[in-house]
Parts: sequence; structure tokens; C-alpha cells
Amino acid sequence: MPGPPRHRPGIGWLVRLLPTRALGAASYLQAFVLSGVVTVLGVRAYLQATGYPQIGGGGLHIAHVLWGGLLLAVGLGVTLVYLGDGARTAGAVVGGIGFGLFIDEVGKFVTTGTDYFYAPAAAIIYVAFALLVLLTQAVRGRTGRSRLTPAERTANALDVVLSGLPGGLTDRRRVAVLRLVQGTGPATEAAVAQLLDAVPRREPPPVRIWQRAADRARRLAAWAAGRRWLVWPVVVYLVLEPMAVVLAVVLDGVTGELDQEHEWGAVLGVTVAAVVTAVLSLRAAWLLRRDRTEAFRFFKLALLVDLLFGQVFNFTVNQFGAVSAVALDLALLGVVTAEHRRLRRAADR
Repeated sequence: MPGPPRHRPGIGWLVRLLPTRALGAASYLQAFVLSGVVTVLGVRAYLQATGYPQIGGGGLHIAHVLWGGLLLAVGLGVTLVYLGDGARTAGAVVGGIGFGLFIDEVGKFVTTGTDYFYAPAAAIIYVAFALLVLLTQAVRGRTGRSRLTPAERTANALDVVLSGLPGGLTDRRRVAVLRLVQGTGPATEAAVAQLLDAVPRREPPPVRIWQRAADRARRLAAWAAGRRWLVWPVVVYLVLEPMAVVLAVVLDGVTGELDQEHEWGAVLGVTVAAVVTAVLSLRAAWLLRRDRTEAFRFFKLALLVDLLFGQVFNFTVNQFGAVSAVALDLALLGVVTAEHRRLRRAADR
């Protein structure tokens, strides 16, 4: 007689081997990226204002890439030695500053002449941070509360509870912990609630000036993105700006000014990206009367093409003067994304 059916082993063992995802992972990565970007811009502005001084003499030059490596080690050390959200955030900020100091000197390490002013270095720095932003968004989509397993939510809740033992937890943090373990089972919920009772209570810290400023900036961005009258100037700009870029390159070619340009490949890249962006924007404008939702999807795609491709070459041509163009693109992307979401919600009703 045949024996009992043999069951194939599941993948539970593989899941148990994977590290537990942190609920605040995207926030830590965001702090790392922002501190790195601010560091690069601050260093470039300071060096340009002071005439690019050198620390050291007699053939000795202490490059700030060394300070960057030191701060990266310090940031990692903080997260290895201390527990809690504050330590992880501090490690991310210190590490981000270190990464900014490191990546700022990339031109010295991709050229045989160790050229800090190597033209494509600005584009390499931009690509590095753009990839980190994409990584942050990918992590944000995978570490939200709804994406974590019950075991991972319990682990994150316990991490908050244990890190709050020395100094206490605010009422807001306690509510967040209880919300995390909802649905993990009565035994787990009761055990976490009992642990919370053993943690001292702490009054919330006073609101810092920078927190007020950040909150006002978020409210202003939300207000601007929700204004219907702002959408149409954005649409006009998205249609005309890439065509103006292509026209400017053509005129420079006719007048001979383009012959003085050393980065021909980057100019060609800017032109091709502008042509693609213009085609997408014109397609979006054509769709505005028939399908506004699809039209704004094309506008969003045009901005993403410019941000992820066009601005890479723009940094090579214009160096860090391209920062203002990136900031403008990000602001326009916020408006277009908000309108696209509004149209999708209206269509789903």
C-alpha cells in the first residue's frame, strides 16, 4: 500500500532567516540622503566662496574625503553601540554627512589626474543621490505597517518599548506601539500592553524651531499642490520649457557658440532628454480634453524622464548651477502628482 503523502518543505525556514524589517527604515534613509545633499551643496558653496583652500602644506593635503570616511564610521558606530530610534536617526545624519564629504571628491578618483573639477563629477554625484532616493521610495513601499508581517510588527513594537525603558515613553509613542500590535493575537497584545505599564511615562519634548519650520513647509506644499489655478501654469511650462531647450541648442549650433562646448556628449544627452520630454508633454496636452487622468500621467512621466535622465547631463554641462532646475522639477512633480491623484480618486467614485 502507498504510504502517506509526503509534503514538500515550505519556505518558512527562509522567511525566518531574513532580517526583520524596520518600520522607520525609509525615514532613516531619508535623513541620510538629505544630510548628504546638504553637505555636498554646503561644501561646494564654502569652497567657491573661499577660493578652494587646502588644509596642509609642504606636499601634505588632507582631503575632506578622509573626514567623510571618519564620519561614516562614526555614524555606523552610533547605530551599533546604542539602541533606539534617536540613535538610528543620529547615525543616519552623521553617516549622511560623511557620505556627502566622500562623494563630493569623486572627481579625484575617476580621473588619472585626480581632478576635483572634473566636469562629469557633478553628474555622478547627482546619480548617486538619485539612486538613493529611488532606494528610499522602494523601502518605503515595503516597510509600511500594512506590509510588515505580524511578527515584524511585534518586533518593532518591542524595540520601541525596550528603548524607552531608560527615559520613558510619551503617550503618543504608547498609542503607536499598541496600534502596531493590533491583530497579532490576544496573547501578544496583552503581553505588550503589560510591558508598556512597566515603562515610565515621559512628557512630550517642546516643539523645536526647525520642526515648526518643517511643518509650515509641508502645509505650504500641500496647499500649493491642492490649488487648481496652479495646475495650468505648470502645464504651460511643461509644454514650452523642453522645446525652448531644444531651440536654444539649435541656435547655439547656428551661431557657432556650440563649437566652444567641451562636453558634447552631455549636450547631446540634454537635447535628447528635452526632445523626449517635449514629445511626452505634447502628448499630454493633446489628451487634456479627452482624458485628463491619462494626460497628467504623461506629464508626470515627462518630469521623471527629465529628473532621472535630463538632469544627469545638465549637471555635466552646468555643474552645480543645475540644482535650481532640479528643485523646480521636484516642485512641479509635486503639483502634477497631486492633480493626478485627485483625478484618479474622482474617476473611482
